[in-house]
Amino acid sequence: MKITIAQLNKVFDNRVRLGVMSILMVNDWVEFSELKQHLDITDGNLASHISALEKAAYLEVKKQFVGKKPNTSYAVTRSGKKAFNEHLDALEKLLKQRG
Repeated sequence: MKITIAQLNKVFDNRVRLGVMSILMVNDWVEFSELKQHLDITDGNLASHISALEKAAYLEVKKQFVGKKPNTSYAVTRSGKKAFNEHLDALEKLLKQRG
């Protein structure tokens, strides 16, 4: 079966979202500040991409207080793992196709 670029998941079109998902796929929970540091982006930029992933139900959010400071962590949902793996599989098949 021939794979076309249209079969790739649009939610993962952006490199920041690819980065967020890549980090979360290999970690149980990751704090906002840690994601920001790994991806080297601003709070606002990260927040907007996390929001898009949340809207797609690909992320689970845990908000808590550590001492008196708010702390937000993220994990990939089951549907997020499935969607990301399907996206990666489609990319791999697309790359292996011959003209």
